[in-house]
Amino acid sequence: MRPAPPWQGQDGPDPRLELRRPVGRAGGKMNPTLSIAVLLAVLQAAQCQTIRDLSACLLGQSLRVDCHFENKTSNPLTYEFSITRDTRKRVINSNMNIPESTYRSRSNVALHRNLIHLFLSSFTTSDEGVYICELKATNDYTDHQIKNITVIKDKLEKCAGISLLIQNTSWLLLLLLSLPLLQAVDFVSL
Repeated sequence: MRPAPPWQGQDGPDPRLELRRPVGRAGGKMNPTLSIAVLLAVLQAAQCQTIRDLSACLLGQSLRVDCHFENKTSNPLTYEFSITRDTRKRVINSNMNIPESTYRSRSNVALHRNLIHLFLSSFTTSDEGVYICELKATNDYTDHQIKNITVIKDKLEKCAGISLLIQNTSWLLLLLLSLPLLQAVDFVSL
């Protein structure tokens, strides 16, 4: 007859089922190096760019798509404007991918602080579709930022000429503050 295992007949829990403390952790405290790495990763993600707004309007016979974004890094920005028509994505202008030949000669991009304009000349109803603005900062750990807008020629508004001036209102404030001075020297009479 075989002898009984040593834990049989004893009071208390079976020692084989006892939970063991994980190796490398002391009392449930996190390694300080790991804490700093996690904090830096979270801060880097918080420093990324985000697309705030995407709008479209007609500027003469051209389409203008404005992609307003907030970039909190000094890293170079990559962009792509594309259109989805008939469930097919076509690149219009990009510094990430090669644009399609039908759009390459008709499109132009202008970068300003926190704003990228896409200009598409000779805009017709065959250019209608879902326009997509996609941004990514170089060495950014977050995914691409993407926003889209449906563009139909008959429903587009004309671009307001003053919209670029309104974005930087410091000149307007200076003008309003200087009106009393200009009136005092009899330069302007109201």
